[in-house]
Amino acid sequence: MKTMKLNKLSNLAILAGIMILAAACGGNVERDARRTEREARVDILGAGATFPAPLITAMADEYRTKTNNRITVNYQSIGSGGGIRQFIEQTIMFGMSEAYLSDEVLADIERSTGGTAFNLPITLADVVPTYNIPGIGKGLVFDGQLLVDIYMGRITRWNDPKIAALNPGTDLPALPITVVHRSDGSGTTFVWTSYLTRISDEWGNRVGYGTSVNWPVGLGGNGNEGVAGAIINSPGAIGYNSLSYALLNNMAYGSVVNSSGNTIEPSYEATTQAANIELPDDTRVLFTNTPAPDGYPIAGFAWMLVYENLDRNNAINNREHAQELVEFLVWSITEGQELSETLGFARLPGAAVEKNFDMISRIRWKDEMIGQKTLEERDLI
Repeated sequence: MKTMKLNKLSNLAILAGIMILAAACGGNVERDARRTEREARVDILGAGATFPAPLITAMADEYRTKTNNRITVNYQSIGSGGGIRQFIEQTIMFGMSEAYLSDEVLADIERSTGGTAFNLPITLADVVPTYNIPGIGKGLVFDGQLLVDIYMGRITRWNDPKIAALNPGTDLPALPITVVHRSDGSGTTFVWTSYLTRISDEWGNRVGYGTSVNWPVGLGGNGNEGVAGAIINSPGAIGYNSLSYALLNNMAYGSVVNSSGNTIEPSYEATTQAANIELPDDTRVLFTNTPAPDGYPIAGFAWMLVYENLDRNNAINNREHAQELVEFLVWSITEGQELSETLGFARLPGAAVEKNFDMISRIRWKDEMIGQKTLEERDLI
């Protein structure tokens, strides 16, 4: 009898041990599953131009939903100059800029990484003259020489005869003009000053174009937001912003006479028409003062900057992160473009998308052509 009791106790002890072990194993499995889930989540880090920030933010939200919260795109809107700098310093996985990388920068990247960097158009940057003239809404007409004269400081009041000649029947006030420009390194400035340079040899020789220039006159504002704020708070002010920022902030903006002599109201369609030109393989082209008859003349690409050899970018830790970046690139120039016009951005023309596919196909992780494989899996090449 005593032996039977001991056997029962032993069996119960063994059973209890098995249950404890099973519970422990179950807990370990659960913890391992949570750990695997955490490890599968990827943060894609980017920074740069303020102009495409609303579009990139919307793309990030849509992409996070599409990937069941697994992929998060964190984008810092710090200006094109800051985006290029952080891209070169390899603290981000991609940069954004309305100014393409120069030959000098590309040569430095090739020396340090053994490969080039790509300028991938993501959207079109349209820059519009914005102003604050009490009693006058949008639609004031400008041409290139008039904008040069204003930004040179030669035209100082809104009732100047040159402004009146382009706007017959408009009751223009004798209000002093306050010129506003960007104070930070800016792709929007790059597009704006590129246009003024193509219009005027004088501007090209005295000021030139770039992400930042020595302005003849005016007040500086940081980012599209800073310029918009300065204009909204200063009756008589004129500046330049992307069309999307003008619309979001309910700002008055003007139409511009293009090289064909047509007065073009800024629109998504007119901006896309401006890019209806033959593109070089690397897409590094300015199409300000476009020859397209229906094209808006102050426009250019907003580029995503990406290394050819992703394993040589210190911001990318492993192949999985590199692969997820490529997946996001492909999505942003295909399905992601559906978000463009609802947010005030122009869709990429088909020719730019094809050039992007060619560049993405060359992206690699070490010796593996991950860009080409991704495009082949999606039947895009």
